[in-house]
Amino acid sequence: MRKLLVLFVALLLAFAGAYLWAGRAAGPVIHITKPAKLVGTSTPLEVSVEAPGAVLTETHIDFEQNGTRTPLFFTPVKGGPAWQAPADFKATTEGDRTTYARTISRDSVPALASGPARIVVTAARPVFFGLRQARSEATLDVQVRLERPKVSVVSTKHYINLGGSEMIVYRATPADVSSGVKVGDLEYPGFPAAGVTVDGVTISDPAVHVAFFALLYDQDVNAPMHVYARDEAGNEARADFDHRSFPKAFKKSRIEVNDQFLDRVVPAILQGTTEIKPDGAMIDKFLAINGDLRRKNAAKIASFAPQSSHELLWKGVVFHAFANTKVEAAFADFRTYVYQGREVDKQVHLGFDLASFAGASIVAANRGKVVFADELGIYGNCVIVDHGMGVQSLYAHLSSIGVKPGDMVEKDQQLGRSGMTGLAAGDHLHFTMLVNGHAVNPIEWWDPHWIQDRVIRKLKDAR
Repeated sequence: MRKLLVLFVALLLAFAGAYLWAGRAAGPVIHITKPAKLVGTSTPLEVSVEAPGAVLTETHIDFEQNGTRTPLFFTPVKGGPAWQAPADFKATTEGDRTTYARTISRDSVPALASGPARIVVTAARPVFFGLRQARSEATLDVQVRLERPKVSVVSTKHYINLGGSEMIVYRATPADVSSGVKVGDLEYPGFPAAGVTVDGVTISDPAVHVAFFALLYDQDVNAPMHVYARDEAGNEARADFDHRSFPKAFKKSRIEVNDQFLDRVVPAILQGTTEIKPDGAMIDKFLAINGDLRRKNAAKIASFAPQSSHELLWKGVVFHAFANTKVEAAFADFRTYVYQGREVDKQVHLGFDLASFAGASIVAANRGKVVFADELGIYGNCVIVDHGMGVQSLYAHLSSIGVKPGDMVEKDQQLGRSGMTGLAAGDHLHFTMLVNGHAVNPIEWWDPHWIQDRVIRKLKDAR
């Protein structure tokens, strides 16, 4: 009998110890993934809770502000109040994770007001055969901003050609909003103009911004345009601006492709890329290069746009016009490729092909920072120079490259030498200007009158 009593006490102590130990078990893992830091008039909320088997005994998501706690979701408990899921609520489970989504607005939080607030999430999971619960809590301090940003246009007389560029000066507040110009479905980011110096006078107003934008060669000439400003909470404002768009006729040409050309360029290009591995005859491989690889190269070029400096690296002087060259092809040349008497492809040439003499020195069109200097598919050896505020220039088909990414280069500084790498039929420079990664007509950037009217004048007026 005594042994049984001792055994019972031992089991009781073991049970009590296990029960107490279970109380130290880790609770569910909680992540508040949305919002980041701002809440606006309608802001997505996303919370994920992880527990073994996604088994949870309790979940509460509350919004706290000005001493008021508003439940956004809670797990009903026996004898407690029920919770009716609103139309904007969604809960999904995948593996051990349950994700809750809802919208923070005045519908879900009637007392929502501008100012500081907090999102509080508590969750519990069963432990020790369900006799105990392990709890966790996560909080996120947010700022509620219900007022829309403010944006107004400063510059005047905005004229843009199809395939061309323009610049606008505007004011946007508060300081942390993102802003720019929207043309059709495309957005062009704006950059703070404070610190830009024109004719010895520096712009000091932190609200003043500059945005370079384009009307692409294949857009509707009457594409709508406006300036936008939005914050992380989703609040947005827009301002229309005076502008005129002008149509432009582009050249159409036929390019004869022969076996000698294919045998020279196709193997060399495919040897230098891993992005495509086409099969078939040489002409089939060429078509893959001219189409698939061309698109991949365009995406690569566009990927450097977000790296553009927020400073205006060039100094307002005209870009190098490469005057001592022969124009072999102009911007937005609509090309039809012909092989053995039949049309096999159509592409658009987005740059100027400029030839002088073999191995000619290729110089930077203006001051900037090298962001790419390597082989690039159809462009062969290629250099891209960033001039700041979304403006970049591209130099292709080089025989050699004399700079590297990160180098600062001055106007007329040598970048390399001309060549016939990539899809080049002969020794020449393929040159183009880029605005937020989109190719635009370089002729405007070579014109001192255009620079003066489209850029310098507007910056002067903004001081």
